Parts: sequence; C-alpha cells; structure tokens
Amino acid sequence: MLSEMFRSLYRSSLLSVYSNQSLFLSSSSALCNHQRKPHFSTLYSNFVVSKGLKVRVASLLNIRSMSIQVSSSSDMQQGLTESGKNHVGLLTASNDNHGGVTVEMKEPMDSEVFVSSLRASIIQWRQQGKKGIWIKLPIELVNLVEAAVKEGFVYHHAEPKYLMLVYWIPETVNTLPANATHRVGIGAFVMNEEGKVLVVQEKSGKFKGTGVWKFPTGVVDEGEDICMGAVREVKEETGVFKLLIGLTYRQSHKSFFDKSDLFFVCMMRPLSFDIKKQELEIEAAQWMPIEEYAAQPFVQNHELFKYVLDVCLKKKEKGYTGFSPVLTKSSFSNRQSFLYLNSQDVKPTSSGNEQ
Repeated sequence: MLSEMFRSLYRSSLLSVYSNQSLFLSSSSALCNHQRKPHFSTLYSNFVVSKGLKVRVASLLNIRSMSIQVSSSSDMQQGLTESGKNHVGLLTASNDNHGGVTVEMKEPMDSEVFVSSLRASIIQWRQQGKKGIWIKLPIELVNLVEAAVKEGFVYHHAEPKYLMLVYWIPETVNTLPANATHRVGIGAFVMNEEGKVLVVQEKSGKFKGTGVWKFPTGVVDEGEDICMGAVREVKEETGVFKLLIGLTYRQSHKSFFDKSDLFFVCMMRPLSFDIKKQELEIEAAQWMPIEEYAAQPFVQNHELFKYVLDVCLKKKEKGYTGFSPVLTKSSFSNRQSFLYLNSQDVKPTSSGNEQ
C-alpha cells in the first residue's frame, strides 16, 4: 500500500513540475538564453505521508532553452519553445550598408505582439553586432508608435504617409545620420531688352501689404532640380520664361522649421513679355526699370539684396560668369543629375547639357 502511495505521489510531482516547466519556457526571460546546450535540473517535492514521516521525491527534467532561428524568406521567423506550441515572431528586416537593419512594417499587428517580437528581434540583432535599427511605420499602424517609443525608439522623420523611428544598439556614440537639414529656395532675375526687371507683390507671407516689389521666389519641390524649380516658379507666378544661368546662392540657418536654407538666384530670359499673374499667390506683377527697383528702401537697407542686385547687374554687363547646369552621371548611380559650374571657363564634355 505504501509503494502504491509513493507511485501516486511521484506521478503528481511530475505533473506539477511539467506545469512549472511550461510556465518557465513561455516567460520572456527564456528569450535571453539563446542557443545554449540542453541542461538538466533536479527538482524535489516533499510530501507528508503520515504523521512523522516525510518522503522526498526527486525528478530529472530536461529543460531546454529557447533557440531563435532566422529565415530571410519568411515574413515572420519563429522562435519555438521545446513543446513547439508557443511562438515568438521575429520582425522581418533587411540589412543596410552601415551595419544596421531596416524594418518596414506593412501588416496590422497587435501592440503587445509587436513588443514581444521587437524585444526578441533586438536580442538577435545585438548578438549579430547590428548598430542602427530603423522602423518604418505607415500611418495605418499608428497604434505601434507608443509601443516602440517605450522600448527606446525615437522619432527620426515623418512624411505624410509614414513615420520613421530609430534605435541605436551599441554603447557607443550614435552615428545615425540626422534628418534632412536643408530646404532649397530659388529667386529669379528676369530682365527684358529694355532693361526692365520682372517684379511681383505677394498676397501672403512677410511681404504681404508692405508695397515691396521683389523678384519671383519659391521653393524647390521634392525630387526637383534647382534649375527646373526656378522655371516652374516663374511660370506659375507670371508666365513663360527660360532659365539662362545660375548667378549666386546663399546659405542661412534656423530658418523654416529650424532647418537650414539654401537660396539660389537664377537669371532667366523672357520668352514672352505678356505677364499672366497667378491669382492665388500674387497681388501684382509688372516690368519695372531696374533703377526703380534698386531705389526701394527694402533693397537699400538690406546688404544681402544689394549684393544680389550687384551680381545681376554685373551679369547684364557681361562681367560676371555665374554657373550653368550641366547634366552628369556618377559611378554611384545611372541617374543623371545637374552639376552647376562656370561653363565659360570649364566647357561641358557632353553636348546639349546646358539649359
């Protein structure tokens, strides 16, 4: 009878131990034991069989730590517990050229599942020696932003359709590049054969209601070349013109949204003298004698505008070269881009490059 009691107690102890083992393996601490060899633990249970008699039952358990495997071909790589029933998915990531990875989230995911996958993934990336982690979240997955931030991620930049978050793994200086630092603007110096310049008054902005006549200005669009942006802005505001040459540029800091600003002044030739004023942004537009433009207090009291006017006049007198856009290719990309140079002293090697 006593032996039957022992066997019953032993079976009960094993059931209890297996239950504890399952709980252990499903906890997050198991993630930290990555690819270790199996080890055995001896667990003891004390039972009181009768008054004054204790029986100690020992059982050996094979407790195997988690092993995380990576498969680049699947959307969710799985880390399995020993039982194969509990899954922790690793986030799909692509390697970049600087020792980091980029995660581009596309499918909806519960925030708690996301956090578990993110923690497991960071453990693996750290073991692999990765540095910067980039997570691109589309606007549809805004529910994951707070979860990522609580795990140490910070905002890098935002666009209308997504938010980019970053995380630096090593305990070294963070060398991830900053967000875009500059905005590019253009101004157009357009002079006709009578020596008159094209000037406008704006309906909005700092010059609204001041009576100041200024050169047409604007901002270059994303993916747009400076010379093309200048042509577009003048066409939009006043009519049809053609770019001749770039004259000068200015760099300033802490400007639009605390970003730096590059402003290029371009010389253009009118293809039409019929001004077609844009009603949305422009209050008035006209051809003005350059002497009248220069005599404005606004121009006389600002050193920058006086310099720009001097450059424009020097160019009119053919005493200033400026720089022309020349289409080029680099060994890094097959796409063409513009190099701005003094084409009078440095002749372009390709034909038809100057605009």
